[in-house]
Amino acid sequence: MMGAFPRLAAIVLAAAIMARGETSCSPGALAVSKDGRTLYVACSGSNRVEVFETGSRRILRNIPAPGPVSGLALASDGASLYITSAAPNSSVEIIDVALGRKRASIGVGHTAMAPVLSPDGATLYVCNRFNDNVSVIDTAARKEITRIRVVREPAGAALSPDGKRLFVINSLPAGRADVAPIASQISIIDTAARKLSGSVQLPNGSTSLRAIRISPDGRFACVTHLLSRYYLPTTQVDHGWMHTNAFSIIDVARGTLVGTVLLDDIDRGAANPWGVDWSANGGFLCITHAGTHELSIIDAEPLLAKLRKPPQDPAGDLSFLVGLRKRVKLAGNGPRAVVTAGGIAWVASYFSDTLESVDLAAVTPSATLAARLSVVPPDTSRKGEMLFNDGSLSFQGWLSCVSCHSPDARVDALNWDLLNDGIGNPKNVRSLLLAHRTPPAMSHAVRENAEAAVRAGIRFILFAERPKEEAAAIDEFLKSLQPMPSPLLVHGGLSPAAARGRKLFLDGRVGCAKCHPAGLFTNLASYDVGTRAETDAGSKFDTPTLIEIWRTAPYLHDGSAPTVRAVLTTRNRDDRHGKTSHLTERQIEDLAAYLLSM
Repeated sequence: MMGAFPRLAAIVLAAAIMARGETSCSPGALAVSKDGRTLYVACSGSNRVEVFETGSRRILRNIPAPGPVSGLALASDGASLYITSAAPNSSVEIIDVALGRKRASIGVGHTAMAPVLSPDGATLYVCNRFNDNVSVIDTAARKEITRIRVVREPAGAALSPDGKRLFVINSLPAGRADVAPIASQISIIDTAARKLSGSVQLPNGSTSLRAIRISPDGRFACVTHLLSRYYLPTTQVDHGWMHTNAFSIIDVARGTLVGTVLLDDIDRGAANPWGVDWSANGGFLCITHAGTHELSIIDAEPLLAKLRKPPQDPAGDLSFLVGLRKRVKLAGNGPRAVVTAGGIAWVASYFSDTLESVDLAAVTPSATLAARLSVVPPDTSRKGEMLFNDGSLSFQGWLSCVSCHSPDARVDALNWDLLNDGIGNPKNVRSLLLAHRTPPAMSHAVRENAEAAVRAGIRFILFAERPKEEAAAIDEFLKSLQPMPSPLLVHGGLSPAAARGRKLFLDGRVGCAKCHPAGLFTNLASYDVGTRAETDAGSKFDTPTLIEIWRTAPYLHDGSAPTVRAVLTTRNRDDRHGKTSHLTERQIEDLAAYLLSM
């Protein structure tokens, strides 16, 4: 009977929260005060920052934000907190920490995240994910000075200790998917000149970059990412055949790759590495596995020493971390953020709304629940989102659905040979947005609908047999997805160029609207558009929706068109998908502008 009372209390608390109309917190970022006494938790679900006292292990208060909180930066004196609030027109909120009040709000770009403050506190850098650029903000004047272009979907950044170089991770690769190497880059920005000064190319197959942190001594940066074996047919998943989960070490002074290390064990995957932090003395490197709900604690100096011993190929060695790392099982679901302070690693789990602590010096580290940020029961759609992100569903925990799609079910920019239409004919990953409303599924329409594709994915990609309720929940999650406004829109409407492009799109002489009619922008039919390769099972390909194609490059079934412009020109043989050969350069640009505004 004693065990019933905590459960009853949780039920009562959940009912009270639901009565107040509260939602899941969905913590995705953390910041800690210099003395380690205060932890700031970014909650994207509840649009607020929770202020947590580490000593008493209680939430002191919360700071409201105008939208989903996507990142935090705390001034060195602890007086000011900078919050990125993600939206098509995002903002940076400057908070007076002592008063818990907003000092100012600064407009930035589309889906702002990962703010980084310069050592002197004079400049704030913010990643505008879907503008593919970084905002530079004068904190004294409280205004944006400029934006610096990077490669694609900047998702995190870190400054060298002297503040001279900003390392920005680009989440996805750019360019064609049918020509190797295909991998994301790290952009290096000269902060004085406010321009790109170099880049670091990660190994072939590197994608889904999540976080970057520089070691306390400023010598090395660590980046978490996937290392996809996209060039192999998906005949098995064990031993990292399809996906491995990795981190890369960058030499900060040289701006070069030191090595890429696998987090997986030989028969145990570490799906979806996400957050990363170094302990204050640089002795430990901590990395969360968002898919298998774990924390890796790695002895940093032995790791770096081993990387310096040639010849080394840690990117292909599933035993490289043996003796150097401890894997700690967490109670939470979906650990994304981690910070260290006072010998403790603090981990926030996105789906369980939990905060846990791990003693880094313990011989056998274990996680202790520090706080529950909410106890809102997940509905079916939320359960589906959890399952979509959950690597423990797959055989040996090697991957989850988000390993080939983003956490919101879009793309990874790679081609995969899924065997549903034969072998040796890889197809580019398609966004799952509107998949349940635009049957059939797959490029060759080999699945009747998205429901069939979800169940086939569980069986033949995750290599798992799961309860039918799980597939149904994933269906509900995918059905709940909504298109995001394009970054090319101007005040929510078409630019002059896009408006001209719309007229061309509707012009029967061009013919775009015939196969892509308004509404879903697909007629749900398959056509021979002249892109068949010798290895393809057929010549007809399903007509995809054009909604949100601004974020799904590269294009065509084989990923051979790096841009929409290429779809309309170099990859439009004999005008097979739109009569565009007679259009002028300006008309091509206008038509592309309209398509990218959808």
